[in-house]
Amino acid sequence: MSAYDHTPVTVAGKRAVVVGGTSGIGQAIAEGFAAEGADVVATSRRESAVEETADIIEEYGVDTARVTCDVTEMATLERVRETAVEELGGVDVVVASQGAISRETVRDIGDEDWDFVTDVALDGVRRVTQAMVPAMDDGGAIVNISSLAARLAMADLPAYAAAKGGVEAFTRASAKELAPDVRVNAIAPGFVITPQNAETYAEGTEKRAKIDERAPLGRVADREEMVGAAVYLASDAASYVTGEVLTVDGGFADSAL
Repeated sequence: MSAYDHTPVTVAGKRAVVVGGTSGIGQAIAEGFAAEGADVVATSRRESAVEETADIIEEYGVDTARVTCDVTEMATLERVRETAVEELGGVDVVVASQGAISRETVRDIGDEDWDFVTDVALDGVRRVTQAMVPAMDDGGAIVNISSLAARLAMADLPAYAAAKGGVEAFTRASAKELAPDVRVNAIAPGFVITPQNAETYAEGTEKRAKIDERAPLGRVADREEMVGAAVYLASDAASYVTGEVLTVDGGFADSAL
């Protein structure tokens, strides 16, 4: 018998909080974790979305809790932490997947739009981290959701790009400070189809054609294709990985020419 011993890539038995976990990539990750056997609290602002996602999670036979939050308000995130501790017994994994976007250009964007995007997408990640770490006494993993926009110039997304660039910098800084007990990494998705943008990326549209032509894999991603990266970074198999940004973009960023 081989002497080789390895740690499996799984989140089975872990207790996860997925902020922004009731839509888009976050919802796919929440369901993916549940399918793996993790107890999951998927939270967001909309109570109806929280209820619907909790129903999906429960179908996998794992524990969950139903609690809303607003990432611009620390008190609501602390409530999520307290609920997770009470209902799940603690927190091992945190995913910060909330998002906000503005299509205003560099010339036109004002303070209101800029502050809205950065308050949710960047400051929200900081608040999620600060709120959840006190529940991670036994250590754990944080997975932040960044974006290809953090490193690849895209028109009409200055606030979003700046916020996601900040998420990556904050990921590295918090990985340094929270080590060795808590690992902190990020995922930078490329172009991903979600229910919210399905019309924009529909086959036959000009935008979809441009992406398919440029991407080495020849297509956009389904949101479920982000789950594997999240499972890996949250799992004990990634026990020596921290401060990293895992790009999941089908090779898009490296095919600029």
